[in-house]
Amino acid sequence: MAKSNFENLQVYQLAEKLADEIWNIVGRWDAFAKDTIGKQIVRSVDSIGANIAEGTGRYNFQENRRFVRIARGSLNETRYWLRRAYTRNLLTSEQVDKLKPMVDQLSPMLNAYLNSIGDSGKIITTDN
Repeated sequence: MAKSNFENLQVYQLAEKLADEIWNIVGRWDAFAKDTIGKQIVRSVDSIGANIAEGTGRYNFQENRRFVRIARGSLNETRYWLRRAYTRNLLTSEQVDKLKPMVDQLSPMLNAYLNSIGDSGKIITTDN
């Protein structure tokens, strides 16, 4: 099955990787933690990649840019929930050390992607 255009975007691939990592971590939490922070963090992190995907399907750069801005908001929400999870002893230091570089890298990647939409600049994909 061929990849969709959004699946070739490095920013999308990193968002998907972060979402999968968080899913695997939350899956090991107890029922209360899953039902409270777990659901929130999974929704916010999944929203990053989902909004990148949805924006590329809109076929006009204004709409695409709007969805990337929403993805940035979801990244900030994810940061919030990661801080809450760590403060409440749901994340280990090792897990934070694995997640933090991905979160920190996503922010400038989303900004770069946003700035490239609608310009004559080349969008960065794994095919380039």
